[in-house]
Amino acid sequence: MAALPPETHVSAGGARASQVVEHFFRHETGRLHGALIRLLGPDNLALAEDVAQGALLQAMRAWSIGGVPDNPSAWITRVAMNLARDALRHQRMSQSKESAIVTFLEQRAPEPAALIDDEREIRDDALRLMFVCCHPVLGPDAQVALALKVLCGFSTGEVAQAFLSSEAAIEKQLTRARQRIRESGVGFEIPEGEELTSRLEGVLAALYLLFNEGYKASAGERLIREDLCQEAVRLCSLLVAHPSGRTPRSHALLALMLFNAARFPSRVDEQGDLLRLHEQDRSRWDQQVITSGLTHLAMAAQGGDLSEYHLQAGIAACHCLAADAASTDWARIVSLYDELLRQRPSPVIALNRAVAVAHLSGPQAGLDALAAMPRRDRLESHHLLHAVEGELHWRLGRHEAAAQSFRRALRLSPTAPEQVHLARLLERSVEAT
Repeated sequence: MAALPPETHVSAGGARASQVVEHFFRHETGRLHGALIRLLGPDNLALAEDVAQGALLQAMRAWSIGGVPDNPSAWITRVAMNLARDALRHQRMSQSKESAIVTFLEQRAPEPAALIDDEREIRDDALRLMFVCCHPVLGPDAQVALALKVLCGFSTGEVAQAFLSSEAAIEKQLTRARQRIRESGVGFEIPEGEELTSRLEGVLAALYLLFNEGYKASAGERLIREDLCQEAVRLCSLLVAHPSGRTPRSHALLALMLFNAARFPSRVDEQGDLLRLHEQDRSRWDQQVITSGLTHLAMAAQGGDLSEYHLQAGIAACHCLAADAASTDWARIVSLYDELLRQRPSPVIALNRAVAVAHLSGPQAGLDALAAMPRRDRLESHHLLHAVEGELHWRLGRHEAAAQSFRRALRLSPTAPEQVHLARLLERSVEAT
């Protein structure tokens, strides 16, 4: 964090302190956790989180009175080191590993400035922490939840909101995750060789899930959670910046995220209502982000790997490169979906392919593709299947069938913006019958 001048006015200092601590919590919690776990080890993950939280609370109190210090990061890190030493002492485990850590902290621990000024070590710590959070001893949901908490600085309540769960349930899940890490003896290192390959897949999958939850929220009042997407992009950028994470798949995933993130400004209107792709103002798409996505997609093409991230990024690139909806290369998109289905058969992918087929060959061809979908029954309780059917019936002039499909979609829709959108489509269909 850049140095900030101290405040002299108490009330202004209190406001300034609150802003700085909030910034630190959001943007540097992973850095502080990494520095602590480098010293304490992953088996003390819960202690590192408690210590970091305690240091931030002390900062809030102290800075609101005395002003923000010149180097906030060093101040908080020093307090965190002291708190860690005191907490380990209180555990009274004289023969344990914790006792050795206390001695280290008292006699040989590096100065706080050394913990925060070595940018390479900081990046490596964050990457090590990413591999801890996404260790295969944890399930996919637990990996993402722990990454949000430890790497991204989310509160338990915010993690619960992301997972549409209660704080109590998320706290139990996080407690179990920390316990699994402790019991499994997970190390604080960047894996190598074959272990790196398997572990990296888990990290990429967790980042993919994190971005998707933000890009299309599972429920609630907001369709988009940009904070989740931004964290996924930040962590994936960190991953590809390190030699161990700089793989074609990593670049492909980052490209996919960037292509989708570039369209954020136009995905909803001023009222927060959903805008479909052909309704979006493409002049509002972030061309700089698209260019960055193309750069990473080119890097992803090095080597012979063709993962699902490559294919999905290719589909997203087709949309971003089209000057308008009419000039979209739907033939290319259908072919990419065909390959994606061969790699990972999924009714959701088949549904998306049917939409592309409808654009390429007409609405009846799209309905035929929906009817031929494998495991279609798994999507009968998903609103998107019925929304797509309703749109295709509408395009064929079958307004009553469209209304029936939109009714089913509206009953199943989990987010408020989509419900508003579907209600409008239903009203339009009813009026046309």
